[in-house]
Amino acid sequence: MGEEPTPERVREALARILESAKFDASPRSRRFLAYVVEETLAGRADRIKAFSIATDVFGRGADFDAHADPIVRLEAVRLRRALEHYYESDGSADPVVISIPKGGYVPAFEPRQPEPAAPPEAPRRRPWWPPTLVAALCVVVVASGALFALGWSPWPIDRSAPAVPRLLVRPFEDLSRTDAASSVADGLTQEVLNQLTKFKDIVTVQGERDGADHGSRYVLMGSVSVAEDKLRLQTRILDAQDVSVLWAKTYEASYDPARSLAVEADLARQVATAVGQPYGVIYKADTGRSGSVANGDWDAYSCTLSYFTYRANLDAHSHPRVRSCLEETVERFPNYATAWALLAQTYMDELRFQYPVAESTLPASLERAAAAAKKATELDPENVRALQAKMLALYFDGQVEASLAVGERAMLTNPNDTELVGEYGVRLADSGQWKRGCALVAEALQRNPGPLGYYEVVLSICAYIDKDYEAAKMWVRRAAVMDNPAYHLIAAAVFAEGDEPLEAAAERQWLLDHAPEFVANVRAWVGLRNVMPADRERFLASLRKAGLQVSP
Repeated sequence: MGEEPTPERVREALARILESAKFDASPRSRRFLAYVVEETLAGRADRIKAFSIATDVFGRGADFDAHADPIVRLEAVRLRRALEHYYESDGSADPVVISIPKGGYVPAFEPRQPEPAAPPEAPRRRPWWPPTLVAALCVVVVASGALFALGWSPWPIDRSAPAVPRLLVRPFEDLSRTDAASSVADGLTQEVLNQLTKFKDIVTVQGERDGADHGSRYVLMGSVSVAEDKLRLQTRILDAQDVSVLWAKTYEASYDPARSLAVEADLARQVATAVGQPYGVIYKADTGRSGSVANGDWDAYSCTLSYFTYRANLDAHSHPRVRSCLEETVERFPNYATAWALLAQTYMDELRFQYPVAESTLPASLERAAAAAKKATELDPENVRALQAKMLALYFDGQVEASLAVGERAMLTNPNDTELVGEYGVRLADSGQWKRGCALVAEALQRNPGPLGYYEVVLSICAYIDKDYEAAKMWVRRAAVMDNPAYHLIAAAVFAEGDEPLEAAAERQWLLDHAPEFVANVRAWVGLRNVMPADRERFLASLRKAGLQVSP
């Protein structure tokens, strides 16, 4: 196969895969791939087992049992399929091929051999078509072209708005056939509808049990059974086009007629969170689509999905592409509140993570972020993404109290949105409310399958503040947001205080090699977060202990 690829070429190949729109993989699969590649390049291939992947990548505990929990095996299957699809499309000419051979999880890196030149083809005889058939085809083509030019299509396509998903909620079925169960089924249906409508990026529609799908992309169905003091709710999401089951889950709760409303509300919140949150059921289903939807502009909506894919790993390499995509989207759809909100957050990320910017790109600024957030909230005052963007813009502008007030309002608007729960928790923690803030971040980590690394880094800081350095080291090692300078800065401080001088030195060297300007402005970076003075000075002292030159 030729010479073995160098680590640099392998990392370039990995970056191409993760940045490609044709790499159809969940954030969890992407972390899986990055983890096994980096472990192998670091000489730790012998450590790549189901247990280490489950605990280091997927957040499973020390009691993980690969036989009882097949998460690693199933995710490996999905990852192999995603890689195959990538190399059949965008990656067809990649000079290095990364694969996960069956029977294990250690990746293989192989240089691609140039394809031999094809032998010259023998002259072919042109097929003979009857003149009448040719004439008929020409008429069809010309007529179809004229109709398409006039806006006709055999499919009901509407490109005048983003292709946000439409979810039909059918009435939940009463399996027990009792008055109590029937009442609970009706109540749960209405409560789930109420909770789902809080997610502004999903159009929720109430349907009949056996009625039409009303042009919906997905259908939510459920059934309720009540036996003595136990209530069981079985739910599933169907693809409205082929009626395939995309997700199913059973919820159980203690049933007390006197508390039926509270039980219904709690179950409905769980269902709504699983289905509607960023990185939830709808997000995962839509990221697996190619764009063949009936209504709406898929590119505009897909752009918002790409933001959350980037957000899962806070990858500096994919940031410019996401920013450009969102800028184009708001130009084409100036009333798309969510796109404005995500653009504001993308600008904020450029500032708070000190991402490098191409010379041809106008650098982001706090003013531009605040203006985009303001536009989003003006378009939709109840849009949680818009409120989250406004919260961030105010916070990094030093208006901490106003920022937290907006965050509290957003929490009241939709407490089921775990992306908001986590980000609001970070703001509370940074501002000195560590106990409540860290509790919210831990809740987001438990309920949100998305930006795990981000939450884990914050929980490492929470443990650092509590001087629980063993927990701080555990969280920062688990996070491994490898391309983000802020991660390496926090890791350096944690390892310095955790009596790990070699790891602290490695983090210091990474920063000096990859982000020297970031290190030079570290005091300003910490100050931007509006942390309490005592916490700020303690963190800077830990960085000095790690060997970084930080001005007093």
